[in-house]
Amino acid sequence: TSHYRSPLNYDEEHLLNARGALTRFYTALRDLPQAAPAGGENLVEAFMAAMDDDINTPVALAVMFDLAREINRVRSSDLPQAAALAAQLKQLGGILGILQQHPDDYLQGHADEEIGLSDAQIDILIQQRGEAKAAKNWGEADRIRDELNSQGVVLEDGAAGTTWRRGS
Repeated sequence: TSHYRSPLNYDEEHLLNARGALTRFYTALRDLPQAAPAGGENLVEAFMAAMDDDINTPVALAVMFDLAREINRVRSSDLPQAAALAAQLKQLGGILGILQQHPDDYLQGHADEEIGLSDAQIDILIQQRGEAKAAKNWGEADRIRDELNSQGVVLEDGAAGTTWRRGS
């Protein structure tokens, strides 16, 4: 997030901020179908202008955040447009060497599989939570959610069901 000519601040706070930024990008990319990059031409032009301006990555990243916001804005009303914009975001991220993982691989922390609950354990607990909710056993459903949360797992309930990611 700083210009390449500026001193690099490498500390825990900056690393957490970077991880949060990647999480926002990957959350925007999550659950969208494959598509060809299209739309958002003004944002692509702004990104390229920033890169042509002495590799101004802070501005380029700000443009990428604008694109992620646009994806989230149109996601519920125009899925094909959201998917095309997501492909644009991935393409721009590729220029910076980011956003090349599958969103679930990043969000579910496959690089950290040895830490905490395994993916299979999380899936079982989510299934048990779903069964508790179906039986209207809200206390048990809340207990499971809280248990997952204490292990650093964030649940996201939506119309298509429950998805999860490892918290940052």
